[in-house]
Amino acid sequence: MDVRSRNHVRVTGRAGAPVVVLAHGFGCDQNMWRLVVPALERDFTVVLFDHVGSGSSQMSAWSRERYGSLDGYADDVLEVCRELALGPVTLVGHSVSAMMGVLAAVREPEAFAGLVLLAPSPCFVDDPATGYRGGFSAADIEELLESLDANYLGWSGAMAPVIMGNPDRPELGEELTNSFCRTDPQIARVFARVTFLSDNRADLAAVRVPTLVAPCSSDAIAPPEVGAFVHAHIPGSRLVTLNATGHCPQLAAPEETVAAIAAFAGAAR
Repeated sequence: MDVRSRNHVRVTGRAGAPVVVLAHGFGCDQNMWRLVVPALERDFTVVLFDHVGSGSSQMSAWSRERYGSLDGYADDVLEVCRELALGPVTLVGHSVSAMMGVLAAVREPEAFAGLVLLAPSPCFVDDPATGYRGGFSAADIEELLESLDANYLGWSGAMAPVIMGNPDRPELGEELTNSFCRTDPQIARVFARVTFLSDNRADLAAVRVPTLVAPCSSDAIAPPEVGAFVHAHIPGSRLVTLNATGHCPQLAAPEETVAAIAAFAGAAR
């Protein structure tokens, strides 16, 4: 299957410039980057794509076997990079895509000039035995997943505004709700389990490419201390805590998000 059509790959921006690949999170598609693309494409080649099962990807390519773990998504990221043959890229991974980027960079570090981990979380579940705080108890996550299974559209309407934050800007929560509701519920149920039950803490130490960790200052899904944990466990990484609030800074604070990506990606070449 053609990788470009499978993942609805689009390439824009300056030809021959440093390459930035934008990878969206759960329940979203490449449209979530639309506010940052116009600024980035002035100085970079920008690659947009949809994860299989999301947006305008080829839904027939989705299978529970391949996409029942983050490994299948990491494989796709590497296949997109190989298909485009644009040389080492800076991958910007939002939310769960941050850990897809980590897995991909551990496997093939030569494919990456750098990683930008935007609102990342290597594990959403608290681990009292080690003192790790992911933001949710195991019971919280189980309740969240049971609610999603029982009524996906209702769950989307309730959870999207919490994830987005910024209650004074309800249009942002409404946009994320609509994005969730466009996702096939069967695929969303599998992807949600992959997102909220994965534990990639042990993979962080194996990252050997330049990495920027960019959590938000207030985020109900990935608290700032999670970003600090990621920074502490990726050798040589940089930490920039965005003033943005909520879990989607590319929508809530696009200018600040662009500035962080551009400063890092321009230097990572």
